[in-house]
Amino acid sequence: MPTAEHFVKKFKDVQTLPYVVTELSRMIADDNTTMKDFEDVIKMDPTLVARLLRLVNSAFYGLSQPVTSIDRAVAFLGMRNLRSMAVTDALQNLFKEGSSAGIFSRKRLWLHCAVVSTCSKILAERIFGINGDDAYLCGILHDFGKIIEEQIARDDFLAACEACSPTDSLIEHERHFLGTDHCAIGYLLAREWGMTPPIQEAIRDHHTLADNAEPSTLTSILQIAQYITGQLGYSSLPDVASPLSPPLVLHLQENMEEYKVLIDDLPEEIAQAQAIYET
Repeated sequence: MPTAEHFVKKFKDVQTLPYVVTELSRMIADDNTTMKDFEDVIKMDPTLVARLLRLVNSAFYGLSQPVTSIDRAVAFLGMRNLRSMAVTDALQNLFKEGSSAGIFSRKRLWLHCAVVSTCSKILAERIFGINGDDAYLCGILHDFGKIIEEQIARDDFLAACEACSPTDSLIEHERHFLGTDHCAIGYLLAREWGMTPPIQEAIRDHHTLADNAEPSTLTSILQIAQYITGQLGYSSLPDVASPLSPPLVLHLQENMEEYKVLIDDLPEEIAQAQAIYET
């Protein structure tokens, strides 16, 4: 049976992530990187420059004066936010290419990832008081393995999707039909792209139910975001829910009032993200 490594290799033979994304990831890991270094890389991608200026001047930030220069936009948004934007731009077309088949839809999957990323960022910042940029990145990347499976072994992947019922785990069907799953594939690709170990691990483990799950980790934040957005109808497959690790169920119950406020605000946050990225 094929392995996750096999899928990643086959994918890399036909698709590559734009240089700007891998370079930004490398630069973030380098303590000697300056904002000027970031500006020089971003200037190589005109589409990214346009998106950058559009984002910083959007109603989301509500600036009184428009930002028209790359250096000011970079300084305003910060390095990690820029990397998230670059990854989002790079992946968006890959998710939207191709037609739907059966219950699987790339457009639905992209919407799922966009919504989960938005929710993850909000959870990190509002519930746990930590920077949400890495959580956002986890949300955008967490299901990318499904795109690779669909590209490399389309018939088997679609068979796995069709076999999945609301009470099933897609992971089990992927392993049966494909010999691996999107979590393992996504983990390897995140490692190839130079993402940090916590991001890699969150992608690998976002469907793993753990009795010792710590709510504030990236893995748990991603799992909670999947659960909440699934309850709101944004699952990657119709009516297929994302379960929670037992400690996360308890965490939600103990902090229900905070989560109710977050959930009430989520539709507006999602709408703003959709406007920026034309989801």
